Amino acid sequence: STQHFKATDWTEDNKTFFGAIKMEQIAMSVILFFIILIAIFNLLASLVMVVTDKQADIAILRTMGLSPAKIRYVFMIQGSLLGIGGTLVGILLGVTFALNIETIIPAIENFFNFKIFPADVYYISEVPSDLHASDVWIIAILSIIFSIASTIYPANRAAKLQPAESLRYE
Repeated sequence: STQHFKATDWTEDNKTFFGAIKMEQIAMSVILFFIILIAIFNLLASLVMVVTDKQADIAILRTMGLSPAKIRYVFMIQGSLLGIGGTLVGILLGVTFALNIETIIPAIENFFNFKIFPADVYYISEVPSDLHASDVWIIAILSIIFSIASTIYPANRAAKLQPAESLRYE
């Protein structure tokens, strides 16, 4: 009798495990997208509040001859610098955390007296961290692009302010 053998490797034997890892990567990407979206919304909201708060100053600058384009430029530069600064701080903290996760997680576990990944429940006993420079660059570039784009509305709003209307209630 001839016996049929089929050779498989460990990736085929653990296909569901690798599927779960892929789903986790997708979920993390979606979560990261929403974090960036919230940060962009916060930047937008803060710039709108600055425009509202500085209406009188904008009106004075306009009456002194500053063009709407220059007003727009000032607010776009301010928002862009905030976005770039926030991106740099976020990248610095994120990369530092990812590179030192082997010491941070045990410290958290010791402080709160619990295991994040108990070995008897999970296949892994520690949090894996696989940092790719290309991922960091993509996130940084997209964050900067979105933050610069989010300055357009408040900057246009500032540029459209009419000096007489803005100074009426001052």
